Amino acid sequence: MWRSRRILNLLGLGAVLAWAAVAALAQGPLDVRARIAGHVAVGEFAPALALAHAIAQPAARDPMLAAIAQAQARGGARNAALATLIAVQDDRLRTDELDRMTGATGSLAAPSDGRAGGATMADFDTLIDLITTTIAPQSWDTVGGPGAIDSFPTGVYVDTSGLMCRTKETPVAGDLAELRERVLRSAGNRAVRQDSVLRKVSLTRLERQVQFAWARGLPPTDAMKHLAGLHKIQYVFLYPGSRDVVIAGPAGDWAADPEGRRCHLASGEPVLQLDDFVVVLRNARQREGRFACSITPRRENLAATQAYLSEAAKSPLRPGQRDRWLAQIRSLMGKQEITVEGLEPHTHAARVIVEADYRMKLVGMGLEEGVLGVNSYLGSVTAPEGGAPPPMSVLRWWFTMNYEALRATPARDAFELRGTGVQVLSENEMLTQRGERIHTGQSDEWNEQFAHSFTKHFAELAAKYPIYAELRNVFDLALVAALIVAEDVPEQLNWPAIHFLEEERYQVARGPAPTEVETVINHRVIGQRHIVAGVSGGVSADARPYVQKPAITIDDYGALQAGRTASVPRDVPADAWWWD
Repeated sequence: MWRSRRILNLLGLGAVLAWAAVAALAQGPLDVRARIAGHVAVGEFAPALALAHAIAQPAARDPMLAAIAQAQARGGARNAALATLIAVQDDRLRTDELDRMTGATGSLAAPSDGRAGGATMADFDTLIDLITTTIAPQSWDTVGGPGAIDSFPTGVYVDTSGLMCRTKETPVAGDLAELRERVLRSAGNRAVRQDSVLRKVSLTRLERQVQFAWARGLPPTDAMKHLAGLHKIQYVFLYPGSRDVVIAGPAGDWAADPEGRRCHLASGEPVLQLDDFVVVLRNARQREGRFACSITPRRENLAATQAYLSEAAKSPLRPGQRDRWLAQIRSLMGKQEITVEGLEPHTHAARVIVEADYRMKLVGMGLEEGVLGVNSYLGSVTAPEGGAPPPMSVLRWWFTMNYEALRATPARDAFELRGTGVQVLSENEMLTQRGERIHTGQSDEWNEQFAHSFTKHFAELAAKYPIYAELRNVFDLALVAALIVAEDVPEQLNWPAIHFLEEERYQVARGPAPTEVETVINHRVIGQRHIVAGVSGGVSADARPYVQKPAITIDDYGALQAGRTASVPRDVPADAWWWD
């Protein structure tokens, strides 16, 4: 006590403030608090940090670190303060201290152009590497050059009015894209680009790193945006002792494919996206893992088309009239409306579910090639001997989740995802003269056959068209997010995920939202009769049935527990958020 009074007398008000900050927050032994306060008071942060890190219990250690960080920030050492705060495990305390430190700007760097958000900024880490290595430093849009990678460079294009259409153009010039990927592979942590049979990504640690990048006015790194190259989720591991929520699966180097998607180089599978996880995590919290999209024809257009077909059927088509007849049908059908529910329509995740649905319908109508074993609906339709082919109908196809039961350890601290993840369901809808679509709850044999074959050969289709694998990734992430909420993981691990959940902190990249698309319609001549078929449907995701406790099976053999034990983050540095 005498030594404490002596320090206070010598150092005055600054020492009083430092002592008060530590004593008020710390829960450790008094002598440790006093020693830390003494070091902080005279600006000896290194020994103060050594003492704080030596405290075993996070509940006692975190307030000490927070107090030291505040003292460092007051002394102008803000980068050092951030380095100290990064070790604070308590999410709420860390966030409060960051808010206090950064003030209203939301960033220590206080950028004036509003670029302190999540993934909406340019990749400055890569830009720095470009400049320092002098590889085409003036070729990128960040410095005014022509090289740019669109936020949503997929197999479809959405214009400023919201019209979604197909494109055959490669969104990134080949030479420039190759150069860009070469630079990306040489930047940052090279190990993250190496293939791994089972890579582990801690979502809690990742959020912490993203949060500190945000506090410095920087975006997530390329590795963060792509979840360390994971291209499939196999497991979810919970480690309450270190407050880690870990997703695990195969991973490796990634690059842009011809349509601009980031895909694993070896398998061609799209890698998972941090933005997608944040979007579905917010959905899981607000809507328990339910989201959907629909592509539906307009009622007045269906009525006009039905009337035209009825009138045209009164007389056979003459030679040379077929093209005009088809053009009139397409004109009358017009565009279909796109709606998205449960997800922000401007996000990548929303774009994925809409595009996957649209491209599936192109395959079903014979407008895009399928794979062996998947025939289009019109290609499968037959007419009975002496009979007529089916009349015009509106088919309904939609994607849903398709998982076997989740497996869990008896302690429910490890989970395994099983199943293909995606399936297609079908229905025939009756069409009235007024253009009303009536649900029948039934599918004819050709409609059901297409849906079944698409589901059966989903893996092959996803290899040919990566958009379907991206849909599976969104479903996998949605299932993980719903599991986190259902198992009350935020409460278990004291991980409220504040930075990810609050939009003013992590800002998901936004692009044009698709609102309409040309009707997917095709025709075929059978027995000298023209048959026309249009299609509606969408995506309907509901993770709730899979994460309810009775639906989760328990692994009694110990294999899942052994996998969890083998993946424990031992000897992982404090700033590391993934490991192999």
